[in-house]
Amino acid sequence: MVNLLENVRDILVIQLGDIGDVVWATPTLRAIKRTHPGARLSVLVRGGIGCLLAADPSLHRVYEVRRRKGNLFRRILLETEFIRELRRQRFDIAIDLRLDERGAYMAFASGAPVRVRLYNRDVPYRLNRLFTHLLTPPPRPTRARGAAEQTLALVREMGVDAEDVVPRLWVADGSRCRAREILIDAGVDGGLRWVSINPFSRWAYKEWGHDKWARVIDWLGDEYRMAAVLVGSGEEREKAEGLVGRTKGKVFNLAGRTTLDELAALLEMSMMNIGVDSAAPHIAAAVGTPTITLYGPSDWEEWAPVGDRHHVIVSDRDCVPCYKKGCDGKGVSLCLEELTVERVKEEIRKALAAL
Repeated sequence: MVNLLENVRDILVIQLGDIGDVVWATPTLRAIKRTHPGARLSVLVRGGIGCLLAADPSLHRVYEVRRRKGNLFRRILLETEFIRELRRQRFDIAIDLRLDERGAYMAFASGAPVRVRLYNRDVPYRLNRLFTHLLTPPPRPTRARGAAEQTLALVREMGVDAEDVVPRLWVADGSRCRAREILIDAGVDGGLRWVSINPFSRWAYKEWGHDKWARVIDWLGDEYRMAAVLVGSGEEREKAEGLVGRTKGKVFNLAGRTTLDELAALLEMSMMNIGVDSAAPHIAAAVGTPTITLYGPSDWEEWAPVGDRHHVIVSDRDCVPCYKKGCDGKGVSLCLEELTVERVKEEIRKALAAL
């Protein structure tokens, strides 16, 4: 163990992964701040994700790496100014939570005299040279559930007390107000009981049949007098409209209507989030909403929300998880295709009864 955070004043944590990666990094951010309350903790994430962390009381500042627009000269100018802004903070240490190339360059560009990440021999040698410390945590005796463990293992090696593995997001009042306005504008009145549903993923091999989702939505309306609010990205709005057209119950399409912080507020208001392996279950669980998530070829033990209020539905196939992008490279996962509507309904019954 190397205590690299002793007497530091400004800490930069770099997490340039997807939305789920950022959510799963929140226990690490919380642990650093709890162990070093006098230090100013900042975080660097990808463009558009920073609003998820804007209300986090642990953080001094949230920076975003953005794709620059314009000609080459303008892009270089904007990137140079951003790096200058980082360096003006005079970070004492930069901690990269991933093993990608962009994070390594940003750690070096930050000007922090101490730069840390996990050692990985598969990473190009030139990237390892950009860090002053490459740490190798000892193996844990048993496999821990939750994707937070890798980054928590890194900061433990730096003297941080990091046993809380549950992600948490804070929602600002302004985000809640805007989410309420979006719901009212869509026709979701205050007296309506509703669940949020995320039927879509960036990767089609993680999706379940849309006709099956339509049957689940209609069943929720018939059996529980409960409406469904569809969430997703702007690119998924058209698919969501197609799903709405298959249903007879009360369903509202809010895909593409919210920023990430507004989505977090909306999911916080939801009775439950039901969906496939994507960003929404991570966000919902982190704001305290129960979840039911359908998992196919990805590893639910690694990525599913932690706790008794969160349920997973997984195929009984021996090949699960296979980590492949669909069976036989065709983009369709039989382990998901074979999950029946009845099985999903039964899991929802049990979860609602527990509420």
